[in-house]
Amino acid sequence: MPAQPELPLRPMTLGELLDAAMSLLRARALPLLATGAVLGLLEQALLAPLRAAASVTAPYYGPARGHFGQWWGVTSLGFGTEIVAVTLLGALAAAAAGPALLGRRVRHRELWARTRPLATLVVALLLGALGAFACFAGFFLWVIVYGLFSLTAAVLVVDRTGNPFSALWRSARLASRGGLRGFWTLICAYLTWFVIRFALGSGWVWVLTRLSGGEPAWLAWLTPAAWALANAVAYSALACVAAVLLVETRIRTEGLDLAIGRARSRGEDDSAALVHAR
Repeated sequence: MPAQPELPLRPMTLGELLDAAMSLLRARALPLLATGAVLGLLEQALLAPLRAAASVTAPYYGPARGHFGQWWGVTSLGFGTEIVAVTLLGALAAAAAGPALLGRRVRHRELWARTRPLATLVVALLLGALGAFACFAGFFLWVIVYGLFSLTAAVLVVDRTGNPFSALWRSARLASRGGLRGFWTLICAYLTWFVIRFALGSGWVWVLTRLSGGEPAWLAWLTPAAWALANAVAYSALACVAAVLLVETRIRTEGLDLAIGRARSRGEDDSAALVHAR
């Protein structure tokens, strides 16, 4: 008999889904946050010199007078790198979501073997480039890209879709079901964590600058470090939302819970039910 599953094997409300995502994050905090921190630092290392060249001001990274065009270009690139990070973390979260749904214990280090790094990297870079271009062309287009394709990494890992392009199409279809339920869930989660990480990334830096009576020299490195840590938490949380949303949508619209129950009643491997029949 499988152990008690960590994720509900039933359809969930929005609140239950977000709670389940946070439970997954707490259970896999070490690999997710460690990977998120590395990705966050790499992102800040890429953006820091570009922000300096565009006269982008810390800690809020708003546009400087007369530099709006440069600021928008750097900001668009930042929204593209966000999608890259969330997609890469999404594969790790999805590798944890499958066992959590089935009630199987998998060690942290074993999660890496369950991901599909090459396929995930391909879609992450593709979505990152698409997201940066969409943001630059008009922020609403970025919202569409994020809302429709954020399930792609989870589709690759859980559904075992054959190639990245099939995973992109399936992600868009799943996010569009039920009156765009998945789409709006992803956007709601993104907006929630945007507010949280804005507070984490700039709030305490603002306090320290006020206590120091100006803009000390260490502000140049403290601000990117603060945002890297804030993004590590936010990106990991959003990756978990995408992973949980995938399995919940399949339960709600494809009867995944019934397929798992049938496999168990027949004495078959219930993990085979996670593979999407094409």
